[in-house]
Amino acid sequence: MQTRVSTKGQVVLPAAIRHKLGISAGDPLDISVEQDRIVLTATPKPRYEARIIEDPITGFTCIDLGPDAPILTSEMVRKILADFP
Repeated sequence: MQTRVSTKGQVVLPAAIRHKLGISAGDPLDISVEQDRIVLTATPKPRYEARIIEDPITGFTCIDLGPDAPILTSEMVRKILADFP
């Protein structure tokens, strides 16, 4: 698989690679040079333990990822569901 460097020095990561590694827009990448190669390394994302609970306010069943989990916006949820097989 190949990509090109733009006039601004930007490189596009192909969608197949981004999906395989779980890389999203805005995710940090570490970059280094090893011999004559450029190496990009995705920063590991924190993992959260999911559990199914009953929401204390609505009474609906929902998934809880714990107090340190990020708050998901409706746009984030739409993107997650769009990528869901």
